[in-house]
Amino acid sequence: MRPSLYKRRLENGIEVFSFYRYEEIKPLLFTKHTDLGYHIYRLLAKLSFKSFAQEFMWSGYVVSVAVDDTVQSGYSHTAILNKALASPSIKPLYNRLRAQNTISYSGKSKAFREANPRNFKVNTFMEKELILVDDIITTGSTLREASSLLTQEGKEVLFCLTLCDVSKKQN
Repeated sequence: MRPSLYKRRLENGIEVFSFYRYEEIKPLLFTKHTDLGYHIYRLLAKLSFKSFAQEFMWSGYVVSVAVDDTVQSGYSHTAILNKALASPSIKPLYNRLRAQNTISYSGKSKAFREANPRNFKVNTFMEKELILVDDIITTGSTLREASSLLTQEGKEVLFCLTLCDVSKKQN
């Protein structure tokens, strides 16, 4: 399954690039919290994030920060994606952006998501320019909240990378 690149812009202007449409890999995503899911996420990360990182050029390097890379079911799916970005131009950082609200957004409406923000906490890091990493973009509320907080902290979110996009409207 070859990834493509789909683009979407958040309400705050940040661009999000996704490698798959949700429907293309939906059965694979349902393995997320299983032992098999670990292997599937590693394979998908290799096919998409790693390939992207090998082609990405930047003067010096930028860091990548995963959205809430907390370990669940034995591994962190966002940390797997973030790790695949390691390259001369991208340095993955871990444990830098943690949600204080752990409520599940799965299957929830945009109104629910906005009424129950993640309340992220940024753990200090020196670098200013970064790529924000998540597995799925649905409404964009998580990435918007995270990128706005990082901007308030003096960081520049260059763009976001996600494994897949749930929306039907993609460029």
